[in-house]
This record gives sequence, structure tokens and C-alpha cells, in this order.
Amino acid sequence: MTDDRIASLRSTAHPLRLRMLSLLTGSAMSAAELARELDVSHANASYHLRILAEAGEVVVDSEEKIRGGVAKRYRHPWEQGFQRSQDPSDTFDPTGSSPPVRAMTIELLRRFEQRTQPSRTFLCDAELWVDPETWERAMALVREAASVVHAEARKPHSDGSVHVNLTMAAFAMQDDPRAPAQEDR
Repeated sequence: MTDDRIASLRSTAHPLRLRMLSLLTGSAMSAAELARELDVSHANASYHLRILAEAGEVVVDSEEKIRGGVAKRYRHPWEQGFQRSQDPSDTFDPTGSSPPVRAMTIELLRRFEQRTQPSRTFLCDAELWVDPETWERAMALVREAASVVHAEARKPHSDGSVHVNLTMAAFAMQDDPRAPAQEDR
């Protein structure tokens, strides 16, 4: 795993930075705009935005002169992450402990508490054994669903938009070494 990839993983290991990436998928925003949207201080938003920028998770989209200074507007180039996530040699976390997964879990819990009532909700939790063709088909559909919502993301609170969550984790697993052998079952 490259140093850049490790920096990228570390940068996404905080729930606030995951929220920023989500917002910056649909629209380029400044630190001040992110601070207002996330109800955090400008300094806090700037700090977390700087970490994301240093890791290459956000890029400068434009600059705007404001009161004698320059405000940078950032966006999340989500397509790069999609390309990276399809590389089978790109292991997520070689140490086995995954701060990004923990941050994603915390974010999912926060988002779940904010779902509309009643809400069309789809939950799926599965640990299964399937043939390789079925798995490849499922992975293609997962990537397609993620790509659709990312490509169509809008600025927060845009007219005609709906605030939604799509959290997914799909991966092949190793057999549990403690499980009985096939012939023992």
C-alpha cells in the first residue's frame, strides 16, 4: 500500500470528514459553507478540510475573492475512489484495524437516527457463500448504485432534492479457520 493511499485512508477515519466528502460530492463548497452546513466552527471545518486536501480526497474547484481574501471552493473527486476501489491489489487496511470502517459505522448510526418516519428503508446484512459469477454480478450492481447517487448528487437543500443515505460494504471473506472443515459438516 502506498503512502498516498495510507494518508487517504487516515483522512477518512473521522465522521466529520466523511460528512464533508458527502457534501462535496454534490457541490463545490468553501470551508465557511461547510461550517454552516455542518454546524461547526469555521476553524474546525478548515482544519478537517485541510486534512482531506492534503490526502488528495478533495481538490480546489474554484477560488473567489471575498473581503480582501480568497475563498477556495473544494469538491470531492469521487470517481477516483471508485477506480481505486476496483483494484484487487488495493487492500483496505493491512493492519486489520480500520478507522475508516469505524468512522463509517458511526456515521451510519447518526444517519439512521435522522431517517424520515415512516421511511422506505432497505437493510441487508449477509454473510453467504455464492459462486464467483454471482459475486461479480452483485459487485457490479453495488458499484452501479453507488455511482448513480454520486453522479446525481446535488448541493445540500437544493429544490427537488431528497436527503438520503447509501452506506454499503461489499467484500469477499476468508474462511474462518475455526469453522469445521467441509467434510465435517
